[in-house]
Amino acid sequence: MPRMADSASGKSCVFCEIVKGERPAHIVLDTPDVLAFLDARPLFKGHTLLVPRTHYETLPDLPAELLGPYFGHAQRLAAAMESVLGAAGSFVAMNNRISQSVPHLHVHVVPRNRKDGLRGFFWPRQKYDSDAEAADYAARLATALANTS
Repeated sequence: MPRMADSASGKSCVFCEIVKGERPAHIVLDTPDVLAFLDARPLFKGHTLLVPRTHYETLPDLPAELLGPYFGHAQRLAAAMESVLGAAGSFVAMNNRISQSVPHLHVHVVPRNRKDGLRGFFWPRQKYDSDAEAADYAARLATALANTS
């Protein structure tokens, strides 16, 4: 079941407060369904957070009909990083529960340039013990996906 209401837990949500105008933020995009604002602790200047106005905790909680429009806004933000800020590209990322500092769905859109100091992913890579182990992981995920719509 989607986790939509931050009031259900009795905890306040920083991003809901920003959406409601109760907490200040530097707004980048304001539409009926999303709000984007500068990250208070940016990796680089222009680092933007895109949030749905409705409180959903994670990507799996976001209703399917909102997925395309939501990522359409992320796409527009990524393009703006290049056209307006002169970035060579962007880093678009999302955490679900683990490392999610605010439990409200959000996409990070970060302007990137070569040799900017950000080095790929922030965690160590792991290898499969064998091709058979990799095939097993792929098969388990494929089966789960085949059983969902």
